[in-house]
Amino acid sequence: MSEPTVLAVDYFRSYSVVGLLAVVGVLFVAVAFGAGRLLRPVVPTPEKLLTYECGVDPVGEGWAHTQVRYYVYAFLYVIFAVDSIFLFPWATVFAAPGYGATTLVEMFIFLGFLAVGLLYAWKKGVLEWT
Repeated sequence: MSEPTVLAVDYFRSYSVVGLLAVVGVLFVAVAFGAGRLLRPVVPTPEKLLTYECGVDPVGEGWAHTQVRYYVYAFLYVIFAVDSIFLFPWATVFAAPGYGATTLVEMFIFLGFLAVGLLYAWKKGVLEWT
């Protein structure tokens, strides 16, 4: 066998292991779901077929109004939590010699953008709970 053929065989052999593992994983999931379907008891009753939400019987319309402010608070939290993650790499670079002033200016620009976003949300009244 020539050198390129040996390399190709090794290359496809490593992918065959990955493919075999994927097939075994799919078969494992299929067997688990099939066994669950065969072994579970099936006794449908009117109570079991009723729409169920948090232990409360459904009464009234199926449409409920949700306050948007809860999602706005959650969205603001995610934004500031993700942005705070960028402070950690900045702190490590800031400690490195020769990067102090540049990284300090960049971080103040970054924090300025965050402050402007927070000020905008505050001016729009998004942060008021009632």
